[in-house]
Amino acid sequence: MRKKPNNPDPFAMREADKYEKPIPSREFIIDYLSESVGPLTHKEICVALRLEDEEQIEAMRRRLRAMERDGQVARNRCDGYGTLDKLNLVKGRVIGHPEGYGFVKPAQGDGEDIYLSSTQMRRVFDGDIVLVRIAGWDRRGRPDGSLVDVVERNTLQLVGRYFSESGIHFVRADNPRVSQDIMVPPDKLNSAKPGQIVVVDIIEPPSRKNLPVGSINEVLGEHLDPGLEVEMSIRNYGIPYKWNDEVTAQTATIPKHVTDINARVDLRTTPLITIDGEDARDFDDAVFCEPQSRGGWRLIVAIADVSHYVSVGSALDLEASERGNSVYFPNHVVPMLPEKLSNGLCSLNPAEDRLCMVCEMQINAQGDITGYQFFEAVMHSHARMTYTQVAQLIAEQGNSKDSGIRKQFAAITPQVDALHDLYQILHKRRAKRGAIDFDSQETRILFDGQRKISQIIPVDRTAAHRLIEECMLCANVCSAKFLEKVDIPALYRVHEGPSEDRLKSVRDFLAELGIGLGGGEDPQPEDYQRVLRSAKGRDDAPVIQSVLLRSMSQAVYQPDNLGHFGLAFEAYTHFTSPIRRYADLLVHRAIRYLIRSPKKRPNVHRAEGAKPLDQATIYPYATERLDQVGEHLSVTERRADEATRDVVNWLKCEYLMERVGEHYTGVVSAVTGFGLFVMLDDLYVEGLIHVTGLPKDYYHHEAAHHRMVGERTGRIFRLGQKLSVRLVRVNLEERKIDFELDDAASEDSQLSGKSKNTKKLKVFAKANQLEAEHKKKQKGRSKSAQGKSSNDRGSPASSKRRKFGAKKTRAGSSEATHAGKTVKNKEPKKS
Repeated sequence: MRKKPNNPDPFAMREADKYEKPIPSREFIIDYLSESVGPLTHKEICVALRLEDEEQIEAMRRRLRAMERDGQVARNRCDGYGTLDKLNLVKGRVIGHPEGYGFVKPAQGDGEDIYLSSTQMRRVFDGDIVLVRIAGWDRRGRPDGSLVDVVERNTLQLVGRYFSESGIHFVRADNPRVSQDIMVPPDKLNSAKPGQIVVVDIIEPPSRKNLPVGSINEVLGEHLDPGLEVEMSIRNYGIPYKWNDEVTAQTATIPKHVTDINARVDLRTTPLITIDGEDARDFDDAVFCEPQSRGGWRLIVAIADVSHYVSVGSALDLEASERGNSVYFPNHVVPMLPEKLSNGLCSLNPAEDRLCMVCEMQINAQGDITGYQFFEAVMHSHARMTYTQVAQLIAEQGNSKDSGIRKQFAAITPQVDALHDLYQILHKRRAKRGAIDFDSQETRILFDGQRKISQIIPVDRTAAHRLIEECMLCANVCSAKFLEKVDIPALYRVHEGPSEDRLKSVRDFLAELGIGLGGGEDPQPEDYQRVLRSAKGRDDAPVIQSVLLRSMSQAVYQPDNLGHFGLAFEAYTHFTSPIRRYADLLVHRAIRYLIRSPKKRPNVHRAEGAKPLDQATIYPYATERLDQVGEHLSVTERRADEATRDVVNWLKCEYLMERVGEHYTGVVSAVTGFGLFVMLDDLYVEGLIHVTGLPKDYYHHEAAHHRMVGERTGRIFRLGQKLSVRLVRVNLEERKIDFELDDAASEDSQLSGKSKNTKKLKVFAKANQLEAEHKKKQKGRSKSAQGKSSNDRGSPASSKRRKFGAKKTRAGSSEATHAGKTVKNKEPKKS
């Protein structure tokens, strides 16, 4: 008989509150199974835990099955339950690869990704949650996995192109990480025509022997229809884009005009102005600045009061939370809030009363914030200014009042001058603080009448952009300091420093250039900034900046404040964009609760007549809930970035399809084991020169030095190097652009001495070269056998052997699509 556990269930009270006949908690069951000498059956667990009541025994059976479904425990062939580590199992998310194999990213810890062969990948889609067993390790010590179970199917719908061949109907997924074709029965075609782009629901998942089966539920349009790339991306990335009935009904009850202006500070006579891009449609921030007689400035940042209209737990709130943020595609926006709010009542349009949340600050002559206060207000924007107009006003500062644009905007010119004066001080303070200031190039895509790219142009960041950015940073910092001071759970914007591995890589690279990175094992932002300053004027300055930038971690939302490394702030949060970011809305709710709290708080002002609000009504968030919300919002932010990048890559590929064979100049933007990425100078489009296309040698990738070295000639291709290239191939479906070296015009590649270990390097390089050539030949044979139909991938009728029998050459997990890296197009700039 199994021994009854000695320790009591720490969650017994919770279970007793929830159930009339409680059973041990999930946490207790996991702890008990982890201490067991082997797997236990349902019956053995019930006996050991002395469950004799029939209802409790049945409840335990259901709980074990639920825990198995959630991947908390696993069941073996003898119906014995055990914890994953005891059964040598790993739970994780599948990451598919275009070549057919894949990886499992462990859900817990920082373990290495587990390789899944193309045979193992037959049963799953990219994004599925699975249990795998470590079956062995390859010669490099990387784990090989064997699929045990699919815990959660996350791919329920796919976008792709519909084909019909020899009476077989199938959809080829647009997502390159999904290698299976989806079979479609004749009665599930929904009037789709071959070649059209469709949305297909998965009605039967893939298995070891069978392809997935689907039903076409929507026809998006013909291949290459204008705007189709956005519709595909929205569905590919699961971006919510329809308003449900509840949201529509709630939106209809919102008045068209502002009515609730009582019990607020009246700022309508204060000349607040908005400063945004020419094509901006929603204005969520306005500013006012004036110098103080005793020195320094008074700065007001007024932000649209979205929290007034979107109440906690309402249909609007739930939908905004699910979306997480607005998604800004080129020429198209998927808003977080309905247009009635985002472009209407919550947009600080000129000459209209608007409700706002205000951060008023006092800033001294050195740029330090000496005081701040938050309050609810009603405002009236006195002007809608563009960055171009403000930049012109600044350029003419000091000229006659009658000159050009300063005469046109004479009423607001004094505060623009004050804003610029304040910006210059804040910019110096930023440098003194040590904030890292990367000089990145943003781009903008211009379209013709058919919604095709007509031009890709650089976007210059002027003093107008920077002064608004500094004002927003001030308000965000005050929000973070305030929430931290009053000690309530809040969502911070956290950016941690570089990891140990990345730090070592950066130091090794800089050492090769004779540059040292200070700070020892814990460098600070000012150490990074010092390197950037010392690199100015050097020919390799862009390379140094690129390496430093890639060493940075990704910023996230979380309730545990760890500071913002890049901006060099001890506490930072997002307060200034609640129309387009749910995180900002949560911060507004926290501050609004503190303004309306029955308890008197510092740094807030409650207008006369404003009633107290209890926390449960306006801000019912504990740390645990904010932790979950923060993780979700970090995911939706990355989802938006990936979706917009995918659309931009599609558009760039489409733009270059008619330019194959043309010659360009560019800069090596990345060096990988499989080739060089090159960013074209004038088009800001990135493509690949595959390692097999490099001339007359075998090349060895030196990752630490970001370069390729020819084994025989010693020829070097390095990050930041100028090259002349010819466009040889564009694959729209895979978002890939391929170049070849225009060698006659690229003689500036450097020569180095012979490698000290020539024989070993030659063997290594030749093996890589042969492997790449073998894969290329195999792919060529596959294309030849499959014919010209179905976008070079063959049909299910002609490629069963390829799908189920052909072995793939194993490759690294880092190779990805490569149509180009572009800073978010049209996405608002404000921090």
